[in-house]
Amino acid sequence: MAKKAMIERELKRQKLVKKYAAKRAALKEQMKAEGLSLGDRVQIAMKLSALPRDSSATRLHNRCAITGRPKAYYRKLNMSRIALRDLASKGHIPGMVKSSW
Repeated sequence: MAKKAMIERELKRQKLVKKYAAKRAALKEQMKAEGLSLGDRVQIAMKLSALPRDSSATRLHNRCAITGRPKAYYRKLNMSRIALRDLASKGHIPGMVKSSW
């Protein structure tokens, strides 16, 4: 099980990304506009850098929905390999059986 603080930090980041997504996208579109002077681009870049650091989508990290584990994460199932194996062996995932030979 991951630390509660790490899980909460990731949830906080997700909320910030959602909150500032439109503002970030608008500023990035303004940066791409042709005919802007260098001074205007610098002004827009300063506005973009003034936003909270955790509001950037690149700072998000996928975590297991069950255990909070950050590594060995399956995107399709939204869980880690350990949680997947545990649920599969208990028979909670339809159509999945733990292999043995």
